[in-house]
Amino acid sequence: MTFEQQWIEYDYNPFILFDSRGKIKSLNSEAQFLIGVMSEKELYELATTYANVTFGFKTTFIELDPGRYKFFALTVGYENDDEIGLKLYQSPSFKLHNPKPTGDITNIYTLVDLCISTNSINTNITFTKEFDPTIPEIVIDANHFVKILNKIYSCYENSKKINTKIYYRVGEHIKFEDKKYSLFTIEVEGEEQDADQISQLKMFASKSEFFLDYKKHITINIPMITSN
Repeated sequence: MTFEQQWIEYDYNPFILFDSRGKIKSLNSEAQFLIGVMSEKELYELATTYANVTFGFKTTFIELDPGRYKFFALTVGYENDDEIGLKLYQSPSFKLHNPKPTGDITNIYTLVDLCISTNSINTNITFTKEFDPTIPEIVIDANHFVKILNKIYSCYENSKKINTKIYYRVGEHIKFEDKKYSLFTIEVEGEEQDADQISQLKMFASKSEFFLDYKKHITINIPMITSN
């Protein structure tokens, strides 16, 4: 593998090369993870939809949010009818200058189950869970986390069902004090969001050390710091 090829292989942004039939000829390591979220057909359709009318390269700024990823732009390029390349640019998910989180070593599943139990009292809402069981105990401000998660559940208080997922953010890291930490996400989703509760959550979260994303679902993105 040449030095140039290594740059493509280890790029944070997914790159995929298709043949004329829409079959993948090559892809970098980040794109291998993306294939688990978007199908080969969906990615090829993106490439052909946003390709330049004539041979060449075209970059388009577009918001794409397929599952665990968020993209702000894509580039499509082709020089003949035999192959076409697609590169997607990931949006920064986190504030860059937050201090390293502090707190005690805590079992995150215990905290989430506590919040679910609290919010399920005196309500007809059905709470469901999809947990990756391999997240280790982490350093976290448990009291502040519980307040944040309770406020997130309040945003869906008019829903019939609220689902909570816990999963790794594949290929994503954050750096504190020159050390990289893997990330995982707690994702909460219901049928209806309460706009007033969302506003209150945003105000509260802006003063916290937690990284939140707001879409149809709300996510808390947490570094896996396993020791103080």
